Order: sequence, then structure tokens, then C-alpha cells
Amino acid sequence: MLSVLALLLLLGLHTRILVKPWPQSPGCDEFLGSGKEMDKCGVCGGDNTACKLVSGMFQHSLSKVGYHKIVEIPEGATKINVTEMVKSQNYLALRSRAGRSIINGNWAIDRPGKYEGGGTMFTYRRPNEISSTAGESFLAEGPTNEVLDVYMIYQQPNPGVHYEYILPSENSVLQGSADDAGNTVTSETGYDQYGRPSQEGYEQGGGHRYPPHTPDNQVPAAQPPRRQREHNWKLIGTTDCSASCGRGSRYTVFGCVHRITHDRVSDTLCDSSTKPSAQEEPCNVQPCPAFWDIGEWSECSKTCGLGMQHRQILCRQVYANRTLNVQSSRCRHLERPESSGTCQMKICSEWQIRSEWSPCSVPCGVGQRSREVRCVSNVGDFVEDEECNMKLRPSDAENCDMGPCAKSWFHTDWANRCSAECGMGVRSRSVVCLINHISSLPLEGCGSERPPEVQACNNGPCESRTEWFTGPWGQCSAECGTGSQQRAVVCLMKSDEGYNVMPPYECSSLDKPLGQQSCHMKACGAKWYYTSWSACSKTCEGGFRVREVRCLSDEMTPSEGCEEGLKPEEKEECNTQPCVPQIDENCRDKYFNCNVVVQARLCVYNYYKMACCASCTRVAQRQSASRSYR
Repeated sequence: MLSVLALLLLLGLHTRILVKPWPQSPGCDEFLGSGKEMDKCGVCGGDNTACKLVSGMFQHSLSKVGYHKIVEIPEGATKINVTEMVKSQNYLALRSRAGRSIINGNWAIDRPGKYEGGGTMFTYRRPNEISSTAGESFLAEGPTNEVLDVYMIYQQPNPGVHYEYILPSENSVLQGSADDAGNTVTSETGYDQYGRPSQEGYEQGGGHRYPPHTPDNQVPAAQPPRRQREHNWKLIGTTDCSASCGRGSRYTVFGCVHRITHDRVSDTLCDSSTKPSAQEEPCNVQPCPAFWDIGEWSECSKTCGLGMQHRQILCRQVYANRTLNVQSSRCRHLERPESSGTCQMKICSEWQIRSEWSPCSVPCGVGQRSREVRCVSNVGDFVEDEECNMKLRPSDAENCDMGPCAKSWFHTDWANRCSAECGMGVRSRSVVCLINHISSLPLEGCGSERPPEVQACNNGPCESRTEWFTGPWGQCSAECGTGSQQRAVVCLMKSDEGYNVMPPYECSSLDKPLGQQSCHMKACGAKWYYTSWSACSKTCEGGFRVREVRCLSDEMTPSEGCEEGLKPEEKEECNTQPCVPQIDENCRDKYFNCNVVVQARLCVYNYYKMACCASCTRVAQRQSASRSYR
């Protein structure tokens, strides 16, 4: 009886083991054993035909330095690729629609690496090789769970930025790119099951897409029962943490073991389709220590020789796969790297001594010697001195001491001519202290016994003879302009007893010196010139006279440079004394009514002029004075 019960128990246990399902991996629809996978369009169980490729080229000509939007990546985008066409000094930047910076935000340039944002992981690449011409790029598998904006940090002419991403059919409307004049946008219909562009789902000639209908829910097909295996998958540990600090990730590791002994065996003995998926879990969540992020060196400030170059030094800290800028005080435990340093691109031109020292300029004493110093380029050509460092220029001249020199008094012969033609006079010679190579030295260098420079001479007694003697010139007769000056010229007889003044004819045989000459003083400038007064208009009782006054320059040309206040008068009164008639005893009126003769103007007749002489004479004088006044 007991054996029967034991047999029944074993049969029940065996049956339970047979009907127990094998571990199944869930598909992308989270159903165990469904076997569904994401296609290139991001559709679970899709056939690569339910998506659209969106691509374009950003070719705007920009002018303002700063952030400029390139393209908007919509939610649900996959296979994202944003690439700069040619390497430049511009940078790509990425941020969420909510304004959160993901890469290169707030004017801080991040290092190449992986950055999480929009529900996916972006790979940021920036080739640093000098010979590389490839530009920056963003790559992400997607799908994104929010709208993301791509920017360019503009610093030099835009070489062009190509972008592309894939959208599911329900998001096939292009967002923000098709109407942009600077972007060229193209789209493809989809992909077939081999990942190639497909034309299925489009109406002929219309260009509109009708995606194939797919059911919302799919019931997984029933899996055939599997027989019990000798080996099973077992959790044997985890991978190493992806980061030593700042929140990394690690994944569970499953290994194939014997079902009963649990000994580790080769993974090929287990069914790979039943292997559980690795599960991600956080690790090392403690903050990482801050560190100095050292940027790339700038170009050298000089093309040759020693110059300066600079680089950006930022204090940064890693957390959750992101590198953040932090305050410099967090890096105070580290020595701050230098942000500037010297550099040298190539050897500049250098100074070269092209000759030996020349002989000293003097045979004795202190002189100078010289040599040729030239600036030579790195290819051996002579260049301007400014191409070399003037502070390092070798000396091309220096003093040289050839030892003490012998010093002596040197003198010329006595002059042949005596200072006096007769009687006592003097003659002279030149005396100088020289060294043996004809170079002057101070007189005290030859001692105090200086040879005499003058000596007495006598050309014999002077005979009596006459000569013209002149005195000094007197002052010039004009204060300015041209005048004359005079001097005394006398005839003298010279004898041993002295000089005697002689009459001029005693020297008539000799050429008489000039006693007068013209002299030229400073320029007078413009002056007033005038003529003599004219005759007076009346002989008595006040007349007037006139003269012409002109302002003339030194060249005797009319000028306006004279002072009006100093202008001489051009008209003045004259003969102001009263008139005294001349009384002629024989000129009398013979008749009492001579006034009638005058009124009748009969004085023109000789008879009446004689008969009324006094009256006619007075009338004639008044008429003459009246005509003179006019």
C-alpha cells in the first residue's frame, strides 16, 4: 500500500514538473514568449514600413555670434543623426523644449561622451585630431519622449549641418523644418522588412501615405510544451558598475547551471531563447569628487619664437552620466592647472656674427673696433633686424685699448711776414701737443714747457711816406630800409716820430678809400609817402593848400599796411592873415557917383576905369579873390 502511494506521489510530481512552463523572455509588448521585437521604425512587432525618414540640411548664412536654432526633433523620433559637414569653430548644442540643457548649454562646452536626454542616450562626438576634417555630431537610437531643439553656437561661417531621424507613421507630419528657407528637407516612405526604403502605403500620384492597419492587441500564439532540461539559467551575479561614483549602472548576469547540482556549465547547454533579460540597477550613487576639466590649447600668439597660448579651465563634477559645471571652490583640494603657457611654432630668425673683429681704430690709446652682425632667417637669408629679437643682438662695436701713447709738442715754421711793414712787429707759428699717430690730446699731456707761439721782428726803420687812413663807419642814416653812412678819410704821413695830417693832395697818387657807402637796415614795412604842399589858394584872409599822400611797401608798391592814425594831412589852411589893400595915391574916384558906374558894370571901359579908379579896383580885387577860392 505504501509503495502504491509513493508511486502515485512520484507520478503527480512528474506531471507537475512536465506542465510547469519554461522561463520565457518577454517581447517588446511585454508578453512572455511573444517574440516581438522593435523594428527600425520603433514599432513593436513592426515590419519597418510604418515610419518615415526625415532629413535636411541647415545652410543659413548667419552673422550674429551666439545660439541659432537648427531643427526641432519631435517626440517619438528614432535613429537621430545630426552632423556638421566640415570641421569648424562652431559647436552643436541640444536642449529640451522645457529649457533644460543637455549638451553645450549656457556657453559651457561639454567634453565628447554620452549624455542622457529626452528619454534616450545621445553620443556627442567632436574629432580633435589636427588632420581630421570631420565635424561634430549627435547620435541617438531613440525614441525620444519629448520635443528636443538642436542649436548651433555660431562663431564662424556655417559649413552646413545635416540632420535626419525616423518618425512613426502617426508622426509623419514634419515639424518646423519643411518651411524653413535655410533647410532642405526630404522624406522617404518607410522601410521594408530588410531595412530598405519602401514605396508601399502610398497612393499613386498623390504622395499621401496610407499605413497598413495593425491590430492594437495581439494574442501570443500558444507555445508547445517543452520537456524538462537538465540545465537551467540562474542569476550568478552582476556586471561591474559603469561608474565608480556619481550613479552608475550594473546589469544582472545569468549563467547556465546543472538543474540539480547547480554547478556552472557552458551556456550552450541551456536554451538561449529562455535566458532572462539582464536587468539594470543603479550603483555607486555617491557623488564623484570635483575635477579640473582642461580644455584644448588655443593657437599660439606668435607664428615663430616664443608666444603665448591659452586654454579653458573649468571645475566640473560627474553625476548620473552628466558632467556639470560647479563652483571653483569644489576643486580647491586639487592644484589648478595653468590656463596659459608659452609656445613656439618654429624657430624665428636669429643673429649671426658674420666677421671677426676689425683692427683697432688707433695704434695706441683707446679706440674702437667693429664686426658684422646680421639677422638671418631659418633658411639662411638676410632679413631686416626687426625680424630678430633686438634684446639678444650681439654687440657690433666695442672699445679697444692699445696701450699708452708717446706725447710731444709739435710746431710749424715761423711765418715769413712780420706784422709791421717797417719798424718793430711780431710773427707767429702754430704749436700743438700731439701723440705719435696725429691725434690731439689735452695740452697738459705734454708738460708745461710749451714752445713760444710769437716772436718779435723788425723790417728796418720806417721812411716818411703818406697814406690814406680811414676812421670807423658812422651810423646808418636810416632806421630801416636803405640809408647811407660815412667815415673820415684823411691823408697821413707816417714817420719814426709818429703820424702827421697832410693835405689831401699829398695822397692824390694813391687810391682814396670811399668816405660814404649805402647801408641796409631791417625792412621798414609799409610807410606813408607824401608830396610837397601846393601853392596857397589865397594870398590873404585864409586859403588852403593840398598834397598827395600814399601808403607804399618796401617794394614801392601800393599797400594797406600803414596805420591810419599816422597818416599825414592832405589839406591845411594857409595865408590866414587879413588882406591889406595896396593904396595907390594916383588911383582915386573923380566923381561922387562912381558906385553907379560899378553897378552898371562900366569898369571894363578904360574911361570909366580911370575916372572911377578906386571903385573899379576894389571890385576887381573882390572878383579875383572869389575865383581863387572856387
